[in-house]
Amino acid sequence: MNVLILKGSPNSNGSTSILVNEFARGAREAGHSVEVADVAKLNIAPCTGCVACGYEGPCAQTDDMDELRARILAADMLVFATPLYYYGMTAQLKTVIDRFCSANASITRKRLKSALLAVAWNSDDWTFDALDAHYQTLVRYLSLRDCGSVLGYGCGTPGMTRRSQYPERAYQLGKAI
Repeated sequence: MNVLILKGSPNSNGSTSILVNEFARGAREAGHSVEVADVAKLNIAPCTGCVACGYEGPCAQTDDMDELRARILAADMLVFATPLYYYGMTAQLKTVIDRFCSANASITRKRLKSALLAVAWNSDDWTFDALDAHYQTLVRYLSLRDCGSVLGYGCGTPGMTRRSQYPERAYQLGKAI
């Protein structure tokens, strides 16, 4: 299976990367091909809502989304990885998801597997409610097949994350797909 991780963290060596690396290690050990797209480093403009794509491309904008769209459509599984910023995903990851508009039918038709990896400083039981609801809505709307989530409560720094249970959970989720 070809797994594409959409890493939305602007911090290359932060807590999100720890979960991404552990998930990827587990998935590779299980025999899967894993690619990480560091979307925070890509030049992807926000969707303008022009609908010139007709919801099935090509997008009127020409940027790094053209190449990322091809990688998404070549994948069997999408993993959304993000730190929690004000109780949602990063703007970088949300921008990519908004640009799915030009591939809606193709993504839906593939019935891709999916997973969510997220970290947050906060450890209140409601910390991930909004992000999880958004992810579940994407799963439903795009006919994704949810394989699970690792929601890292209290992972405000890489040190906190390394000392937590969440890297192991990410590894186990990767192994289980």
